[in-house]
This record gives sequence, C-alpha cells and structure tokens, in this order.
Amino acid sequence: MDYSRSEVKFGIYLVAVIILPFLFQGIQPISHYIDVMIFAGIFALVTLGLSLLMGYSGQISLAQAAFMGIGAYSTGVLTTLYSWPSMAALIAGMALTGAVAFIVGLPSLKLKGHYLAMATLGFGVIVHIVFNEEVELTGGPSGLVGIDTLKIATWRVDSPLEWYFLVWGLVTAVIVFSHNLAHSRIGRAFLAIHADEKAAGAMGISVSRYKVQVFVLSAVLASLAGSLYAHYVEFISPSSFDLLWSIRFVLMVMVGGMNNLWGALFGTVLLTFLSNEWLHVFAEWEMIIYGAILLTITLFVPEGIVPALSKLVRRRT
Repeated sequence: MDYSRSEVKFGIYLVAVIILPFLFQGIQPISHYIDVMIFAGIFALVTLGLSLLMGYSGQISLAQAAFMGIGAYSTGVLTTLYSWPSMAALIAGMALTGAVAFIVGLPSLKLKGHYLAMATLGFGVIVHIVFNEEVELTGGPSGLVGIDTLKIATWRVDSPLEWYFLVWGLVTAVIVFSHNLAHSRIGRAFLAIHADEKAAGAMGISVSRYKVQVFVLSAVLASLAGSLYAHYVEFISPSSFDLLWSIRFVLMVMVGGMNNLWGALFGTVLLTFLSNEWLHVFAEWEMIIYGAILLTITLFVPEGIVPALSKLVRRRT
C-alpha cells in the first residue's frame, strides 16, 4: 500500500508523541522534560492557529498572547471566584474570546500587513493593561492564585503523564482538523486571499468573512491554550501574556515555516526547549537572541526550517 507524504509524517509524529515520555524515563529528572513538552504542546495550540492565520490567509496578529490571557483569566476567575466547573469555565473562556476576536476582527481585518499588526498590537497592549489594573478580578500584577487542576467529568488531571497525553492529544486533534481545513474549499479560499485579495473577491470569495473566520479560530485555539495553561500552572499573572509572548509565538511559526503546520509545531518545540534549557541563562539578552534568530531565518531560509529541509530531502531522493 502506498502512503502519502502527509500520512507518513503523521505516522512518525504519532509514534514520537507516544514513545517520547517513555524515552525520558532514563533521563533525570524526567519530570522536567515532561514539563517542557507539556508547555510546548500548550504553546503549539496557539501557533497552529497562528499558522493558519499567517501562512494560509496572509494575516499577522500580535494579539495571540492577549487571546491566550483572556482564556486563562476567564478560567481562573470563574473557577476560583465563582466555583464554576473547570470544563464549563474553559468553554465559557473560548466563547468569550471568540466573541472578542469577532468584534476586534471586523474593523481590524480591513487593514493589511504592518497596519494590521499594529492594530492587533494595540489590542494586546490594552488587554495587558486590563489584566494589570483590574486588581479585584485578576489579582493585578501579583496574579491570580489558587486555580485548581483540570477536571473532566470524574477525571482529575493530576500527574505529568496525564497532562502530557491530554495536551498532545488535543494538539493531534488540532493538527488533523487544521490539515483537513487547509485542504478543503475553505483552505483554498484562504490561499487565494493570501495570494491576491482583489482577485479572490473577483472570483466570488467573501474575503472579509473568511478573514474574520480564521482570525476567530486562531483566537479560540489560543484561549484553549490559556485555559490549559491556567489549570496546569495553577497560577497566572499579566507577565505571562504580554507583547513579548505574542512575538515569541510569531517567531515560532516563522522559524518552522509559516504555511506549514508541521513547521509551526517544529518551531514551537524547538524554541520552547531552547528557552527552557539555554536562553534563560542569557535572560537579559533574550530579545537580542530572538532578533538574531529571526534575522538568520529571514536571510537564509525565509520559507522556514521544515520546508527548507523538505526541499533538501526531495532533491536527494
């Protein structure tokens, strides 16, 4: 039986996700590496949505950390202050984030390129100020403490392995959904809009409707990531959802490959490990290091690492 490249890649990915925790068992401390992979999976939910937004529809957002924060704070506030069940709070956070993204997206997505980036940047800054100033609700700069772990019906997600397989199970579901979406009629409409909005409109594609849809989708995925982050860490503060994090998410997508879901995933895992293992040693140089990485990628592999490696492999086979 012949398998497509996509099926082979997905098979390799599934095997890697399943066996990775057991490979870590021979490494000390195992909990640290599982912890890093859980964070990488949470961030991947953000970057997979951002990959659809940037790579497939040609839009750039510097508000993904803000959307992640709305999900996190919705979950945190509803579970700690109002005793909501965690799943109900998670769903409410996604609904609120989707509504906010729709309201923000309608006027903002009439802009293009750098102007759109500036508009989403402004929104992100406003949200960050709200997180800091609404002390009674969010805890202000000190953050919100006492968030309980996630409960799904009778399942209380406690152990690192449970968190690992839950998060990466969700990442897998998002990859399958995003791949099918990208290869559907809607995905082809996204690509047409990315290539030429005027031509896409002339072909009968509702440019504004599709742009708002993918913007809302990426925001909802970021909200899901934020809710998981809040339950896993059990503490959130405004510093976790600032502009620097939005820049990190964009960089993760660009490093791996903007119009490549596997690229976004690779870039996320790579930069999460780099940040946790090495970059924290040079914390004061972090922005300079990120800038150097972005400049290197732009100059030498503008399409991203994964597409560049794929081209290299095809040439040699």
